[in-house]
Amino acid sequence: MNDWSTPIAKLAETTGQEASSFQIGEGVGGGCINQAVTLEGGGFRYFVKSNHPSGLEMFAAEAEGLQTLAATQAVRVPTPVCWGSGSDMAFLVLEYLDLSSGHRRAQALLGRQLAAMHQTSHTRFGWHRPNTIGTTRQRNEYSESWVEFFRHRRLGYQLELAGRGGNRALQASGEKLLSRLNSFFEGYAPPPSLLHGDLWVGNTGETTLGQPVLFDPAVYFGDRETDLAMTELFGGFSETFYRSYDEAWPLDPGYATRKILYNLYHVLNHLNLFGRAYLKQAEQMIGALLAAVR
Repeated sequence: MNDWSTPIAKLAETTGQEASSFQIGEGVGGGCINQAVTLEGGGFRYFVKSNHPSGLEMFAAEAEGLQTLAATQAVRVPTPVCWGSGSDMAFLVLEYLDLSSGHRRAQALLGRQLAAMHQTSHTRFGWHRPNTIGTTRQRNEYSESWVEFFRHRRLGYQLELAGRGGNRALQASGEKLLSRLNSFFEGYAPPPSLLHGDLWVGNTGETTLGQPVLFDPAVYFGDRETDLAMTELFGGFSETFYRSYDEAWPLDPGYATRKILYNLYHVLNHLNLFGRAYLKQAEQMIGALLAAVR
């Protein structure tokens, strides 16, 4: 059983409330990486994520990522309140947002807001600290070149992990793809856009007032197409969302092929995290991409 005294003490220190005023509420489902509960006190409700004590840096990077997204004032995210670690857990305390199921108005607004968020740029690709995609370390060392960043920090790194996991044939075909990576970027030079980084439908929601919300980010500066590509990987986003995004900032025609390339990163990550159920999908994606540049 988790000892909640440390997060409660940290929250009390941060908010100026008495620690005795806080109570642990019900558990919250929906995630496969962390445990989550609500915590109430001082007339407020908080959302608390916890994991092994070694997860402190993961939560610290997530908190800073949320702060970075919030600073754009483009889209709503839960505000990080405090984070830290105790003897048996690391934790992240966020404001609690009462979310409802999505509807057309929120999807259209989210498309416009995401395009506005992507307008936040940087001089280089990457971020100033590593973070995680699932529980996999996400390398973010800065690069002047998007192609080199994606080759070494994203696709190449996941292929290396796949090879270590025994998927050597997949790694070999993936390395052929890496050698031809420039072919997908002829005439296309994306600016470094601020990305959510893990934008599947499970990391989005909306308030009861219809305001879109993004959470659980893996922030960095990269090609905005990577965020759009992931929205298509597991579905759940409406045509209204894509239409409103494209009206705000139209996508390059080459996105139709590059989205397979970008989603390969996430499929490889799922292979490395969850096992061989994702192997065939990864093989098919690499095969389709190699066929596109022959």
